[in-house]
Amino acid sequence: MTTTKLTEEAILLLKKLIETPSFSSEEDQTALLIEAWFTSHQIPFKRTKNNVWAVNEDFTEGKPTLLLNSHHDTVKPNNGYTKDPFKAIVEDGKLYGLGSNDAGGCLVSLLATFTYFYKKKDLKYNLVIVASAEEESSGPDGLNSMLSVIPPIDVAIVGEPTLMNLAIAEKGLVVFDAKVKGTPSHAAHPNNDNAIYNTIDVLKWFKDYTFDRPSEALGDVKMTVSQIKGGKQHNAIPAEVELVIDVRVNDKYTNAEIAEILQKEAPCSEIVPRSLRLNSSSIPKDHELVKAGIAIGRTTYGSPTLSDQSVLSCSSLKLGPGDSTRSHSADEFIYVNEIEEGVAIYVQLLEKIL
Repeated sequence: MTTTKLTEEAILLLKKLIETPSFSSEEDQTALLIEAWFTSHQIPFKRTKNNVWAVNEDFTEGKPTLLLNSHHDTVKPNNGYTKDPFKAIVEDGKLYGLGSNDAGGCLVSLLATFTYFYKKKDLKYNLVIVASAEEESSGPDGLNSMLSVIPPIDVAIVGEPTLMNLAIAEKGLVVFDAKVKGTPSHAAHPNNDNAIYNTIDVLKWFKDYTFDRPSEALGDVKMTVSQIKGGKQHNAIPAEVELVIDVRVNDKYTNAEIAEILQKEAPCSEIVPRSLRLNSSSIPKDHELVKAGIAIGRTTYGSPTLSDQSVLSCSSLKLGPGDSTRSHSADEFIYVNEIEEGVAIYVQLLEKIL
């Protein structure tokens, strides 16, 4: 089947996906739509919970395996929508709808690409595609749960909106819960150990602290105090103030190293990471996949946003149609021609390495 025909079918599938609610952990109906894609193209597939996956017809043991992955879950629509988030509307070349940009356009483009290569013989890489669940919630039944189910993978393309440029690195994430303690008392009495006042110096420490390993692709580690909570009534000094710290980790640190540094140096009474599993990810700039992308005119950059790359231990490239700045926005959309371009570039890229 030609890429033109596959692209037309991919756009029709995206419209169906938009009109089928698929919040994280509730993707059972969109999984059925993806199953129908494989069935219509006579491609055997498997489903593990709400993850749907397949391998190429000529899958051969001993060859390296390339994963194609994107997700079919969405966030919930925000209150700013002026259009029906569950209606696929095309206006002025834009396809509107929840999940159109993040990451439906990427998913259907990768499905079209996989289908194009499915029957081809003597490929250099085996291909496996996973349409995954629970990406938006980093849930337990998403891509992370599939890594012990699918064949071992050597390299991956993760479909997220990058304007079809090459995100060769992605920041990891660690969220910390911290406490600043003091002496509780009545507000009318003197208190030289007020937990709220103690927090002033702690906040300044977090604001001014710098990590000393910048990354060429991802820049510095970014640490932000994003939440603060303390006190319940006007006349009582609380015993402690709670902070939440969001740390975006470059590829020069592991999440475990960040936790060790903050637990040693941060002037808090306690600081505890919620999870250390969402690590930074990258692919060498001299990897043949990156060189192939550069050869067809794509640029490279480091991405500050998190994706399913964070659960992969192999080299991975984030690449897809759409623009990350539209993700989770009101009246989310993707340009129809971005999907057309996405399929064309995915195919052109893989033809160079397969």
